[in-house]
Amino acid sequence: MIKSLADLEVYHLSFQIAMDIFKMTQAFPKEEKYSLTDQVIRSSRSIAANIAEGWGKRIYENEFKRHLVYAMGSLEETKVWIHFSKSCGYIDETNLNGLMVSLDHAGAKIFTLVKNWKTL
Repeated sequence: MIKSLADLEVYHLSFQIAMDIFKMTQAFPKEEKYSLTDQVIRSSRSIAANIAEGWGKRIYENEFKRHLVYAMGSLEETKVWIHFSKSCGYIDETNLNGLMVSLDHAGAKIFTLVKNWKTL
């Protein structure tokens, strides 16, 4: 039974993805700090933040689901920045693939939550 934000596996998964991306960007060139680095960190953090904000509004089913959809948008944006990171040579194919698998897994969980959530 889901009683708190801490009970949502997708929240923990998305939080971990954001932390993994933050650690990965520490090796990005300094000249990317206010562009690519900032964008990928902000979009990845927005996934977990939108899930949390929606949870806080869960009494209104449509509000919770709306924030889950926002989280999906941030997730897809994060994928784009990760692809830019690979194309710029800042991450390798292994890191790209690992992040994409994690993001796809989180996206599937968010989608399932949107589809199945019912406010009592």
